[in-house]
Amino acid sequence: MGDLTVTEYGVGPGAYGVALAPDGSVWTTLVESGALCRLDVDGHVERIPLDGDQSRPMVLTAGPDGAVWFSRGDGQIGRVDPDGTVSAVRVPTPAGSPYGLCAGPDGALWYTLLAADRIGRLTLDGRAEEFPLAAASMPSLVTTGPDGSLWFTLNRANAIGRSTTRGEIAVFGLPTADAAPVGIHAAAAAVPSGRSGVWFTEIGAGQLGRIDTDGRIEEFPLPDRSCRPHAVAATADGGCWATLWATSSLVRVGVDGAVIDQVRFREGAEPHGLALAPDGAVWVALEAGYLARVGG
Repeated sequence: MGDLTVTEYGVGPGAYGVALAPDGSVWTTLVESGALCRLDVDGHVERIPLDGDQSRPMVLTAGPDGAVWFSRGDGQIGRVDPDGTVSAVRVPTPAGSPYGLCAGPDGALWYTLLAADRIGRLTLDGRAEEFPLAAASMPSLVTTGPDGSLWFTLNRANAIGRSTTRGEIAVFGLPTADAAPVGIHAAAAAVPSGRSGVWFTEIGAGQLGRIDTDGRIEEFPLPDRSCRPHAVAATADGGCWATLWATSSLVRVGVDGAVIDQVRFREGAEPHGLALAPDGAVWVALEAGYLARVGG
């Protein structure tokens, strides 16, 4: 295990998603209070309230336009300009509850609708289109894969989905029943091992998984099968980091799925979203009210 230091910054209860902006600042969503928080490079915290407590901001991503985009449970996709201006676009199926969000390979934002079984595409000028998925599949998080497709978890369908940028869908069932996948992430570039697949978490099975671009799936049981892995971030060496919600911890595994590092946060921290910084640090949102930096 490595020698890792944890530094926490108080941001307020309900911290959920994490994204890194081009200026080096770290952003998180505060689901319970309908706000965003920005932590600058000097450690100063700025709270940005949204239009009402029911906005339910969830997942963030850095957009191709230099802005930070975020999903809102009230049927909108939000945007924060580099100057701090906040705006939002209502999606075609607002009752579907936007959740997963990522920058796509086509210069657009891609999102999932938890309650509407759809994946959507939003251009930077606000035009959206949505593509239907199987009923009751509950699409959750989404990422751009190494093949230029969008990969996403289907929590209730117990499967991983893939969509081309034209909305052509393929579905791959998981070997483990009731695995309930949630988090998903692919490395930004090919890795030295050549294993440039897409990592995902199985919150119901206490496992991590990896799917190659040809659809081949591997699953890796974690030491504590009741840890409820939530979010995942792929690393440049072919492994990944994952938050373990039920055990208030963070784990790093190698390309072979073996545990390399594990960090335990305070009891009841409830880690959710995470993101990797250029300096190798891992930023984690702790629902108890903190942003944590984990690094050497």
